[in-house]
Amino acid sequence: MHEFRTGSDPSFTLAGVGTYEPRMVVTSDQLDERHGRPIGTSAALGIRERRYAAADETSSFMGAEAARRAIDGAGWRVDEVDALIGACGVMEQPIPGTAPLVQRRLGLGGSGTPAFDVNATCLSFLPALDHALAGMALGRWRRVVIFAADIASAALDHRDLESSAIFGDGAAAVALAADGPSRLLASRLETFGDGADLCRLGAGGTRLRPLDDPEGFLAQCHFRMEGVALFKATARRFPGFLTRLMDEAGVALDGLDSIIPHQASAPAIAHLARTLGGDRSRIVDVFATLGNRIASSMPHALAVALRAGVLRPGSTSLLVGSSAGLSLGGAVIRW
Repeated sequence: MHEFRTGSDPSFTLAGVGTYEPRMVVTSDQLDERHGRPIGTSAALGIRERRYAAADETSSFMGAEAARRAIDGAGWRVDEVDALIGACGVMEQPIPGTAPLVQRRLGLGGSGTPAFDVNATCLSFLPALDHALAGMALGRWRRVVIFAADIASAALDHRDLESSAIFGDGAAAVALAADGPSRLLASRLETFGDGADLCRLGAGGTRLRPLDDPEGFLAQCHFRMEGVALFKATARRFPGFLTRLMDEAGVALDGLDSIIPHQASAPAIAHLARTLGGDRSRIVDVFATLGNRIASSMPHALAVALRAGVLRPGSTSLLVGSSAGLSLGGAVIRW
């Protein structure tokens, strides 16, 4: 997605949003007790509570629930959806993708409705948004649903506080209609593969073969993150990225009414606030209660902003974040 251009800013309507939160609530103290850490350790990381998915709350189940709620919020019938785009950071299984599984759960399994996944790990919502608006601009689709559902708890190594305590599970979805008052002023994704090893989940693809080396395969089933190195690499590149994005949008930083970030961590959001300046209340910060939900973090924060009345007609929002890859991504939207 380097940048999206169609000759004019793509217009659309955010017709509905939907979210799903797993039933299990785990407080910061319970997290510490569960993993043998001193009480208060998780709270010091900005964590109040987390939601963890149960066995029956699969990614496709949560994604379908969030998508159905977005469709209901838009006032559509399920069979009126022209395309279903999965924007999960980690798929439910390698083949097929999560989107066909969600399509089937929505009762569209025999419909032929396009259902496919895009992946940029934590930033997957941004290229999914680009795909949706491109399809609308080409006249292929009028109504598109994007969903993101992630179960971070499935691969966490709780011996590693840095890469486990910040994450949670959940799903979010948006229903988009072609044309309308909202415009995508700019969208940008920059990837620096030199940082590909800073966040990784080695097992589950084709590189590691479980029958050849079962122990090695299992050892790579845990998510690994080099937090300090990742933060430094992101912080070093972020100012230039932000300048390029805002220049493309033609919007000054003080012209932003709201900032909707990927909920990476409390320090990451604090760093974003310092970089952007201005009123901290512009930032939609739900990290304390929801945590880093991988790709579902950004659309969930967007749903929170819409429900809170933050996305006022004529206001301007910045969706922004970083992800494994290493990637930086953002979109500037005028509502």
